[in-house]
Amino acid sequence: MFKEYLKLDRIEGPLIMLTGVTNVAYGEFVKITVDQQEIRYGKVIKIEGDYVVVQVFEGTTGISTQNVMVQFTGKPLEIPLSLDILGRVFNGVGKPIDGGLNIVSQRQSNINGRPINPVARKYPRNFIQTGISAIDALITLIRGQKLPIFSGNGMAHNEIAVQIVNQAKIEGANEKNFAVVFGAMGVRHDDANYFKQSFEESGVLDHVVMYLNLADDPIVERISTPRTALTAAEYLAFEQNMHVLVVITDMTSYAEALREMSSIRGEVPSRKGYPGYLYSDLSTIYERAGMLEDREGSITLIPILTMPNDDITHPIPDLTGFITEGQIVLSRELNQKQVYPPIAVLPSLSRLMKDGIGKDYTREDHIDLTNQLFAAYSHVQDIWSLAQIIGEDDLSEIDKKYLEFGRRFEERFIAQGQHENRSIFETLDIGWEVLSVLPVTELDRIPEDLIEKYYQKGE
Repeated sequence: MFKEYLKLDRIEGPLIMLTGVTNVAYGEFVKITVDQQEIRYGKVIKIEGDYVVVQVFEGTTGISTQNVMVQFTGKPLEIPLSLDILGRVFNGVGKPIDGGLNIVSQRQSNINGRPINPVARKYPRNFIQTGISAIDALITLIRGQKLPIFSGNGMAHNEIAVQIVNQAKIEGANEKNFAVVFGAMGVRHDDANYFKQSFEESGVLDHVVMYLNLADDPIVERISTPRTALTAAEYLAFEQNMHVLVVITDMTSYAEALREMSSIRGEVPSRKGYPGYLYSDLSTIYERAGMLEDREGSITLIPILTMPNDDITHPIPDLTGFITEGQIVLSRELNQKQVYPPIAVLPSLSRLMKDGIGKDYTREDHIDLTNQLFAAYSHVQDIWSLAQIIGEDDLSEIDKKYLEFGRRFEERFIAQGQHENRSIFETLDIGWEVLSVLPVTELDRIPEDLIEKYYQKGE
């Protein structure tokens, strides 16, 4: 028998406050009836003695201190899960928004899952082919990895996310045991329609689960969206033994919602107004990805965030970089040159790629070719800086070769079409093609036997 509370103390933004409340828990799911007919939901976010603060998912418009009936359900926010979620579109708290029926299942999962115990983790090793050369060759994505994309406003991160979802191939995965969970927070309606339409046109929607929180949806729901998406991913991966790719965009919208709620609650702010627990909060999301020793399935996570003012030292990318295993950084300069995807390879890295590439996983020349491409392109930056001072005509012949390599590297290797799906072998061959602009004497990171086998002497 649940108690019903018929009077509020006060209302502030999306929050309602009550006193005289007993036997409730932090994070408990709350049912709110307005004017004896409209039902809304919320969760407990603060308890001080018998004083309780509740976040209302649908907002507090139309609620007064006298026209509500509040019921604490005794359990946290849960979503029903079954294989029927594949091909469906839900809001941030797991309610269908695609016109379909509610999911009926005996399986109800608490969205506030726990990070994977490090002792229970299986070390990620298998290469995931995205079909994007800059990622596959230089910032290789490994199954079970957490690899964020650091973007900026107006750049092509949505297109890259769609291309990865459409093209991703995981070793050992097929249509029956591969799924994609897509979570979007604070996205505009046209972006949400772009994602849905792109997945429909490419024919992958039947194994994609979408959780959408739109820009005009409640910010309270925005905080739940990534946890809802990861709860679905955990069910598919660890109970249905599927390989799951999770793409979440935009973590900046999530962090800003967290900051707004923290401000409403009167918490002491930290860097740039974000709450002091931002690091630990982000870690409870990111650390739910990975593989377990005793399970066949896996969760690979690609969170996308837009860096305010393209500042990589901003708290959101800064803390994300600490928690995750590398980053893919998008370049404003390449974006302005109309290079797609505008991936800045030098500040990007994948900390796990060394254990998932090479002879047993991709090809025997992959590691050495990657090292040489990084070294050569890094040298190109120095020569570009020098050319701006003395002019290209006064550069040495070898410096001019490096500039030619830099141009081809951006135009032939990094740049590719939005629907161009390159195999890892095509990618590595293109890498050798652009590297062959340089004389053999400059290839000091590659063994002679590999140069003899792959170097294109006619270039």
